[in-house]
Amino acid sequence: GRIPACSSRSILEVPGPAPTRRPGQQETTMQVQPYLTFYGRAEEALQFYEKALGAKTMFKMHFKDAPPNPDYPMSPEMGDKVMHASFTIGDSMIMCSDGDCSQPGGTHSGYSLSLNPATVEEGQKLFNALADGGEVTMPFGKTFWALGFGMAKDRFGVHWMVNVEDLSQREDLAKRAGQ
Repeated sequence: GRIPACSSRSILEVPGPAPTRRPGQQETTMQVQPYLTFYGRAEEALQFYEKALGAKTMFKMHFKDAPPNPDYPMSPEMGDKVMHASFTIGDSMIMCSDGDCSQPGGTHSGYSLSLNPATVEEGQKLFNALADGGEVTMPFGKTFWALGFGMAKDRFGVHWMVNVEDLSQREDLAKRAGQ
C-alpha cells in the first residue's frame, strides 16, 4: 500500500533536521528539547507562540522543500505543511512538525511545558496569552510555593504551567521535602 506523504517513514528518508545550536553558542551538555506535533496546525502554532510568548522561529522546512522520494510520493495538500521547525522561548529550544496529519485535533497529554518568569506581572501576561482560545485548568494566583502559578491548555491542546517562584520560600520548601 501507499504510505501517506508525510508519514514517519517518509520523514526518515530525508536528511535530519537543522542543528538546534544557535550561532555562537557552544553546546557543552546534553539538553532535553520537546518535540511537539501539531497535526496540520504548526504554522499557526508558531505564529501564536511568537505573539504570546515572544518565541523566535529559528528554522522551518516544509514538506515540499524535501528532496523528492519516488518510493513515498507527497500528496499536493501536504506540500505546505511543516516537516520540521525549531523555535526558542527564552533560552529554551522547542521543535515541532505537522507530523503525518493523520490525527486532526490530536491530543497532547501526559506532560506540561513550564514557564518560569521573573515577575508576577510577566507571569500573568504569559498565562493570559496562553489561555486565550484555550482552557484554564488552574487559575493564575498565589500559592504556598509561588508568588504566582497557573495551568492552562492552549488552543493547540498543549498543557502549560506558569510558575513565578517565591524565592523567600525556597529554604522552607526544601526542608519540607526533606532535602
